Amino acid sequence: MHILVTSAGSSLAQCLIPGLAAEHDVRATERRPVAGVDALAVSPLGHDLSTNLLVRGIDVVVHCAEPLPDESSASYLDYMTRCTYNLLLAAGQEGVKRVVFLSTLDLMTPYPSDFMVTERWRPLPSTEPRVLGKHLGEMVCREFARDLKLPGLALRLGRPADGAQPAATDLAPSDLVQAVRQALTAQTPRWVVVHIQGEFPGARFPLRDAKKWLGFAPNQPSIEAGSEAGKGSAA
Repeated sequence: MHILVTSAGSSLAQCLIPGLAAEHDVRATERRPVAGVDALAVSPLGHDLSTNLLVRGIDVVVHCAEPLPDESSASYLDYMTRCTYNLLLAAGQEGVKRVVFLSTLDLMTPYPSDFMVTERWRPLPSTEPRVLGKHLGEMVCREFARDLKLPGLALRLGRPADGAQPAATDLAPSDLVQAVRQALTAQTPRWVVVHIQGEFPGARFPLRDAKKWLGFAPNQPSIEAGSEAGKGSAA
């Protein structure tokens, strides 16, 4: 399978690229040159033929959607809206089969910490640029899927595990690679959002949908999730 991974300079992409390259042909793209990244295509994701050429022959786009170092808020939000639109438009025109958008569980953490928050609860994005940008990127991907232009999955990722006491949204690198690898070929509706994190005492976000749609199985020891508390707004 031919995979395009965006935001190639980010730690997220650099974790994924070697994990996917073992089984797939991976092309990486970034908006500026990145040292040490093989098969890198530098692209501003403009509304022109260059973006079509970037995705031509690609089966799945994995949109890591991460900011550049020292990028301004305005530039990042432009990347998450206008540039993401350009990327998906070109992907739909070139016959790409789906987009896997890497979002964040920070969209859901404002809910009370004793609630079990599912994918059907409405996101509560903050004004912090990366969180707001991920929310806007999700919306762009969702609308493309709903308009039958390009099927998509949004994986709302926990924060990288640091090897210390697990926090409520920790995600090990191996679980990140597993989730994305499974999302490439999962049989899903045209648009699906799933929460991806470890599974341990204190985990706030049930993994039922990730297990249902992706067959996701975290490497952390499985525990029985607590009862869902409260009532959330539908997404």
